[in-house]
Amino acid sequence: MIHLGLCSYSYHSKQFHTIHKTGFESYLFRFQTEGQCQIVIKERTFHIEKGDLMLLKPGEHYELRIEEGQNSGDYHLFCHGSWVDEWWSRSEKASISRTELDEKMLSLWRHIIIEERRPLSESNEELKNYLLKALCLSIERAVNETASSFSRPYVVTRMMRYIEEHALTPFKIEDAASHVGLSVSRAVHLFKDNVGKTMIEYAQDIRLSSAIDQMKYTFMTLDQIAENCGFGSYPYFHKVFKKRHGIPPGSYRRQG
Repeated sequence: MIHLGLCSYSYHSKQFHTIHKTGFESYLFRFQTEGQCQIVIKERTFHIEKGDLMLLKPGEHYELRIEEGQNSGDYHLFCHGSWVDEWWSRSEKASISRTELDEKMLSLWRHIIIEERRPLSESNEELKNYLLKALCLSIERAVNETASSFSRPYVVTRMMRYIEEHALTPFKIEDAASHVGLSVSRAVHLFKDNVGKTMIEYAQDIRLSSAIDQMKYTFMTLDQIAENCGFGSYPYFHKVFKKRHGIPPGSYRRQG
């Protein structure tokens, strides 16, 4: 069970200062989405910019400063409970981590805020708990993937995530390279060196997996599945599928 305290979005356009020398009784998550500010944790000052994520455990000194002329926008929440304790203790949590503005993570945050606004008679505690767990796990992934100790460069991870999101549409290699600000040749080289396959091969894995699921669990025609999974045409889908699985899609479907 997770107990949720304040969960909200704040925007400051004027000078602001708050200090909590003995910290809070709950965990505090804070994600900077706009502007800049300064945060002091255990007597260390951090200059916070868009994309910076703060994770604070109970009892830690915390100070927030927004200077004259600075604007600052952030999502924040307080929570506590045995599940959060276990999640926190299973890996090292840096006080401040640099991440990307992840719309999926922000969507979870907004969903929790909306649930908190509902009248008590319509509030769904079970749903809020699952949303909070999903947010914690999303935060953990975002922090791990951007850490310098991660197994591959973060720019490669960003290309992987882009392909995963767009594999079922007719995207181009140039799109993935542009997404991370690299030339096509540099992006192709980095991706193959770190993933062990080309971007197109990575996309084809996702397309084939999705096609198999749709053959098993829908009544769509193979032509529809080919288009729905990003192959463009059935002949191309047939060629790619047979090369990978040794039999045509129709035969595979009949076997299932």
